[in-house]
Amino acid sequence: MKLPALPMLICAALALPALASGDALSPQRQAELETLLYQDCGSCHGMTLRGGLGPALPRDRMEGFSVEALAHIIQHGIPGSAMPGWKALLSDAEARWLAEHLRTDNRLESLQQD
Repeated sequence: MKLPALPMLICAALALPALASGDALSPQRQAELETLLYQDCGSCHGMTLRGGLGPALPRDRMEGFSVEALAHIIQHGIPGSAMPGWKALLSDAEARWLAEHLRTDNRLESLQQD
C-alpha cells in the first residue's frame, strides 16, 4: 500500500528540527563528541580549553556567538588560521551539538579568577 506523499513530507518536515538541533544524537555519540572536544580540539585550544595554539574557549566567551555561528566555524574552519574545518568528519547535527555544548555545558566557565 502506497502512502500519500503529503503526509510523508509533513512527517519529514516535523522531524528535521530535532535532527538539526542534535536531539537525534545518542548519548553514546554525545559522549564521543565531548571526548573529541577535549582531546582533538584540546590539542590546539588546550586540554581544558584555556588556549594554546588556538584561543581559549570559555563558556562566557562562547555565549557571545550564536549556535549557528559556532557550528559554521566548526564545520568550515577559519581561513588564514590554524582552525581547520571538520565538515568531512562531523555532520551538521554534530557540529550544532558541539556548539551548544560550548555555550551551555562547557567545563570552562570563564578565564576570570574567582
